[in-house]
Amino acid sequence: MSNVDLAVLMLLALVGLYSPVAAVSSYIPLLKPIDARQHSRLAFGLFVNVAAIAVGTILVGEPLLELLGLTPAALSATGGIALMIAAVPLMLGRTDDPASASTEAALSPPSTSWRSVVFMPLTFPLTVGGATIAVLISFRAQVEGVTGVLVLVLAALVHAAVTGACVYVAGHAGRRLSDRARMILDRIAGILLTAIAATLLASGFTRLAVDVLTSMGVLRG
Repeated sequence: MSNVDLAVLMLLALVGLYSPVAAVSSYIPLLKPIDARQHSRLAFGLFVNVAAIAVGTILVGEPLLELLGLTPAALSATGGIALMIAAVPLMLGRTDDPASASTEAALSPPSTSWRSVVFMPLTFPLTVGGATIAVLISFRAQVEGVTGVLVLVLAALVHAAVTGACVYVAGHAGRRLSDRARMILDRIAGILLTAIAATLLASGFTRLAVDVLTSMGVLRG
C-alpha cells in the first residue's frame, strides 16, 4: 500500500473517530458563554491545537510516550474521567441550577474568553484523545521516508481543519436555537458526552489491564 493510500486511510479513520455531526452537538453547550465574535478565534485555536498535537505525534509521538512512560490507554482513561465529570450535569439538566455552578464550570467556565475552553475540554478530551493518538502512531509506523511522513502530516492538517470548521458551524447553529431547543440539545449532548466518556474509560482501563497482565507474563503480547 502506498504512502498516499495510508494517509487517506488515516484521514478517514480520524474523521470517523471524531464524528463531525456528533462533535457539533457536543460543542454547542461549550460555546454558550463565549461571545459570538470570538467563535472564529476559537475555531482557529482548535485548529492550531489539533494540528500541533497531530503533527507532533506523527513526528515524535511514539518515542516521547515511551520516554515519559505514558500510553494511549492512560490518555484515554484520563480523558474519560475528565469528560464524565463535565458531562453528567448536562445529561441530568442541572447546568441551570446555581448549586451546580462549580460543576458546570468544569465544562463551560463563566468566562467570555475563548481561551478558557479551547484546550480543556474542547481540544482534550472532546477532539483529541488516546484513541486519536493511537491512530496517528500506528499509521506513522507503517510509512517510510520523508515523503511518507509528509503525506501523513498533510492528512493530519486536513483533519485539524475539519475540527475547526465544526466549531464554527456549532457557533452559528447555537445562535439560531431557542432557549427550549438549547435545553433539549444540552440534554442530548450530555447523554452523548457521557457515552463518549464511558467508551473512553472502558477502552482505556481495558487496555491498561491488558498491558499490566502482559507485562506480568499472564498474557502473551
